[in-house]
This record gives sequence, structure tokens and C-alpha cells, in this order.
Amino acid sequence: TLKNKAGMEVCITNFGGRIVSIMVPDKNGEMKDVVLGFDSIADYINVPSDFGASIGRYANRINQGKMVLDSDTIQLPKNNFGHCLHGGPKGWQYQVYEANPIDETTLELTRFSPDGDANFPGNLTAKVLFKLTDDNAIDIKYSATTDKKTVINMTNHSYFNLSGNPSKAATDHILYVNADNYTPVDQTYMTTGEIVPVKDTPMDFTTPKAVGQDITNFDFIQLKYGNGYDHNWVLNTNGDIKKLAAKLTSPESGISLDVYTNEPGIQVYTGNFLDGTAKGKKGIVYNQRASVCLETQHYPDSPNKPQWPSVILEPGQTYNSECIFKFSVEK
Repeated sequence: TLKNKAGMEVCITNFGGRIVSIMVPDKNGEMKDVVLGFDSIADYINVPSDFGASIGRYANRINQGKMVLDSDTIQLPKNNFGHCLHGGPKGWQYQVYEANPIDETTLELTRFSPDGDANFPGNLTAKVLFKLTDDNAIDIKYSATTDKKTVINMTNHSYFNLSGNPSKAATDHILYVNADNYTPVDQTYMTTGEIVPVKDTPMDFTTPKAVGQDITNFDFIQLKYGNGYDHNWVLNTNGDIKKLAAKLTSPESGISLDVYTNEPGIQVYTGNFLDGTAKGKKGIVYNQRASVCLETQHYPDSPNKPQWPSVILEPGQTYNSECIFKFSVEK
């Protein structure tokens, strides 16, 4: 449990490097838990989910689980419409990280991923450093090194419901995404390789709007394919961590979340696959669209799209990625 001087509290488990709860004050000063998850470690182990996880080696999808590195074709496990999603069925969300609590606001998690782990090449050592700052931000820094050419794309998969009441859909949340373009997908959720403008489409969040405003506009084929929003936006921030990448606000609680990152993209996922079968904390059933995920990342399937920013990590290099989730209240 990380605590800051402002009274904010973040609970993390080294199983999957998962954020279990985030307690922040709402507009009335009441503490609210703003992320989905489970009450027991048994549920995290037995109920398949990405709730709060530190995802690796490769967040999001790789087409047909195939990639070519130096003329070697590598076949990764398939677990999502014929693709490799979030590192496969035994991705890092189901692995145990080594935990090193540094002080009451800082936790370092380390995962050693051996050469051939889920068929990914290279002995890789990855670290996730969580720091809770006194201005109510969770600063997450990822780093990794390898002894063989490989790919890496890490993210945090927290499911946010800023009302603090996940029994209600998060479709009333107001979302802003600092992106003029996004990467469309086919009916298997796989990126096509195109980068297209959001302008005059339901994908446009450059002016803040309710998540649910256009979400069921299935005449727009991308929303039909995604069953809602499950897409990567191409950020305008050019890797500048000081520039706002996205903002989510609950009108009900007044809680706002600002997202900052040095990554080129952000996946917005609106809990479309939640179907009421998972019972979360306090026995609350998680129904469709009970949350919004804001996953900072390189674009999906980048290993197969050389025109996109590279996800290759070479020996002697260090992978560095950062994501800041900053909470505040709008009264």
C-alpha cells in the first residue's frame, strides 16, 4: 500500500504487477476507489482478467501471433481472434513480479522473462516503478534490458470508474484525447496499418464529450468492429510527458484523471467485453462498459508495421516508458 501526504492510497499486488485499488477524494472529500478489481488474490488467479495489470512483453495485439526478427519468423501464442493479445494466455498479468518496497510512496517490481518466454526471444529483465506523488499522481516508469534482439511494449491495464460506483456504466464520463488521428481495425480488432483522422467521426475526442455519446453508433463501422471503443489513438504529444495526452472526468464524483506519457499512442477501451460474469470488489457485478481503460503504448502490431514507431529492443539498449495518472477534483 502506497500512501501520500494528501491521504491518497494505492494498493498493488506483485501478482501480475496489478493496481488493486486507488483511493482518491471526490468533490465532497469522500474517499472513493476508482479502479475495478477483486477482493482476493484467488479471484485474480482464477478469474481471467487484465484488471490493473502491468502488461508484457507486448501490450495489445500482434497479428496472428507472428513476427519476423532478422529473417527469423517467430510464432507467439494466440489467445484473441487468432492474434497474440497482451503477451498471450500466460502473459505477465498472470506472473509473479519480485517486489521491492522502497519507501511508503514507492514500489519497484521486477520480472525476469527468460529467452523463449511465450516464444519471445531474449533473456529480458523488466522493472516497473510505481511512485505516488504528493500531488495525487501515480507515476509509473517501465524499463527493460535484453541479451538478444526482441520487442517490448508495456502498459498498465487499470479499468477506471471515477464515480467510485462500478455497478453503473462509465459512459457518462467525459473524455478528452489529445489525438487528431487513430489506427482503424478490422473485425478481429487488428490494426489495418492505416492512420486516419478522427475529424467528423465518433472517434473525435479533441473536444471533450461523454464516452457514451456515440458509442453505439454502429453505422460507423469502427464502433461496430470494436463493439464500442477499443482503439489506439495517435497522440499529438510527440513523446512529451509534460503535454496532456488524455483526460477523463466523472460528473457524478467530480474526480478527474489526467494522463501523461512519453508513448506515441493510447488505447481507449470501454469495457465492451465485461458481461456481468465477473464479480469484483464488494461483490459488485461488472457489467458491460463499467469502466474506461487508458493504456499508454506503442501502436498495436508494430512489429509487423515497419512504418510505425519501433518496438525493437537491442542488447545494450534500455527500454524506457512512462505513464502518469494524475487525479484531481473538479468542483
